[in-house]
Amino acid sequence: MPLTETAIKHAKARTHTYRLSDGRGLTLLVQKNGAKLWRFRYQFDGREGNLSLGQYPDTTLALARDKRDEARKHLAAGINPSEQRKEEKARRGNTFKIAAVDYLAQRTQPQGARAPLSEATMSKAEWMLESFVYPHIGSDPIASIKADTVRRLLLRIEADGFNETARRTKQLISRVFRYAVAHGLAEYDVTTNLKGVLAPVVTRNHPAITEPRRIGELLRAIEAYSGEAVVHAALKLAPLVFVRPGELRSAEWSEFDLADEEPTWRIPARKMKMRREHVVPLSTQAASIVRGLKPLTGKGRFVFPSLRSRERCMSETTMNAALRRLGYTADEMTPHGFRTLASTRLNELGYNGDLIELQLAHKPNGVRAVYNKAERLVERRKMMQEWADHLGTLKEPQGNVGNC
Repeated sequence: MPLTETAIKHAKARTHTYRLSDGRGLTLLVQKNGAKLWRFRYQFDGREGNLSLGQYPDTTLALARDKRDEARKHLAAGINPSEQRKEEKARRGNTFKIAAVDYLAQRTQPQGARAPLSEATMSKAEWMLESFVYPHIGSDPIASIKADTVRRLLLRIEADGFNETARRTKQLISRVFRYAVAHGLAEYDVTTNLKGVLAPVVTRNHPAITEPRRIGELLRAIEAYSGEAVVHAALKLAPLVFVRPGELRSAEWSEFDLADEEPTWRIPARKMKMRREHVVPLSTQAASIVRGLKPLTGKGRFVFPSLRSRERCMSETTMNAALRRLGYTADEMTPHGFRTLASTRLNELGYNGDLIELQLAHKPNGVRAVYNKAERLVERRKMMQEWADHLGTLKEPQGNVGNC
């Protein structure tokens, strides 16, 4: 006879475990401690199987019967329900976050002719994932994620004004899915169905202040910045070294030689866009800023650690936010704009274009290709010191804004 709710409720514990049958393989296992467990007993390829379907009363009689009927459908299709259960558990364990972490770990190593990701690129990818992706789909099995879920995630980023970040996040999600497909964790890349979902990004030069009088105003505003000391130091150092924002944010103490009479910052190739070590001669002003950070961050790895965790470098939004706090809009000045500021002004001051290009770590062309990372270092050191002195002059309210 099939079981009833009344019969189940009145089933008492005994000195031994016993079973109550509901029919068609469904049984209720009543244990000595009174626990009541649903089991589905079946035959597959001549062997007996036993599938757990939950515990009463959390799993009701009706729900247990539904689970039994589902298992019987698998049997009719020639599928072992227990193996099906194991595969489902495995898929649930293959979350998007697990696939993303594995993908990034793989990209830290060279793959044939493809170079590993630079630390700056890796840091940015991790930031995008943790800020925009993991909170929404990180714990979801990657094989179950739908294109519409990703679409809504990307539109949310775009609606917050991060158009370029939304585009790059889509590319990163796509790479994670392609990695998952290659390793049997997903059937296909769902982002292939999202072409045109984001508004096109209008490419433009990085906004920058280049007029001497306004440079002076910017430097005075930076000097008066009242936020975090580490952020303040990054803002002051940026125009003096004019490296890429990611190179500045990810600066490590091990890269600096401050004890020598000619202090130097050597950025390793893995962090550089062109994958070549870059030498930054430090002016006395720049070296002083870095030395001033030693008591604050010198015990850690990063010169400019994240405000949330000393184990990570400062996020790319921090300096942007600081500039906005100083009253400069995204159309006026960006962290990358310090490079444009320096390049424009140094050229106007008559410095050798090759020296400027070398210090910007641009890819050399033509005759410039003969210079290696260390050549003309003496000339560059002189230029960087004169540049720092020139900025100091501009920063003075009544300073001379003419040529050095």
